[in-house]
Amino acid sequence: MMLGLEYFSFEEQWSPLFFFFMAAVVILYFYLVGPWKEKHAAAAPTVTGKQKFQFISAAALFYLAQGGPLDLLGHLTFTFHMSSMAISYLIVPPLLLLSIPEFLWKAAFGHSFWRKLRVFMNPIFTLLAFNIIFSLYHVPLVHDYVMTHYTIHRLYYVVLFVTSMMMWWQIVAPVQEWARLVDVKKMAYIFANGLLLTPACALIIFADSTLYATYNDPQVWVKAMGYCVAGDPSYLLEKFNGPSFFNIMKPLEDQQTGGVIMKLIQEIMYGAILAYVFKQWYKREHADSDDDLPNPGPAGHAGASS
Repeated sequence: MMLGLEYFSFEEQWSPLFFFFMAAVVILYFYLVGPWKEKHAAAAPTVTGKQKFQFISAAALFYLAQGGPLDLLGHLTFTFHMSSMAISYLIVPPLLLLSIPEFLWKAAFGHSFWRKLRVFMNPIFTLLAFNIIFSLYHVPLVHDYVMTHYTIHRLYYVVLFVTSMMMWWQIVAPVQEWARLVDVKKMAYIFANGLLLTPACALIIFADSTLYATYNDPQVWVKAMGYCVAGDPSYLLEKFNGPSFFNIMKPLEDQQTGGVIMKLIQEIMYGAILAYVFKQWYKREHADSDDDLPNPGPAGHAGASS
């Protein structure tokens, strides 16, 4: 058995409509940083190859996590579900923020209208909004409800993605003049994010029993699978004996592995960003210190000689 994907159709694995939507987004991006920029922002710096690669990577990862095979696998095992969540909300947002050039951010959010909503970009608000919504999602009753009610599922994921972008904005700050955090405050913000995410991961990792009916109750599982397969998903129960058919681990091990993966990816992402921010701060501090040192000129040398 190869993860169970062989039992599903090409359309169920690859979500062609979502693929074409993401392809359209990529085409729009290249139009905006190419022909549109030449007409409306010719003086702006040229978008780098690195930024274009970051955008394509973000789009590809988001498609795989939310519409490709990883999305389907995330409905079969909790481990893949948490992998999808980590990619969607911890890896894709910073890539996306870094890939979009400053002139596009200013064109989109530079209007005076957005100033009325600046309160929602307060670092404390964005910190709490993302972590509360993300942690609340992993409360068993909430998780199973979201996974089995498709409209709520879509809306919750949209809100989660938006709040993740708002949270990462404080760290990445693609428009420097709009940044609210610098240096030590930014490092404290990153540390606080890791701290606030820990209880949800701990709940999953250290639970002594399975928490989510979506991955343990065949009736709940088959209802959740309606998000991935066309028509009435009840045929899945006739063909398989529930999610356990696809899982190579015991249910509790699958749950714990998912929690470990989420925490591990979070630690790697936040750790790497924290190290980068610290390095930049350290360089600036030492550059300022060097500027304050006396500069021995000709007079200084003459005085020393005499």
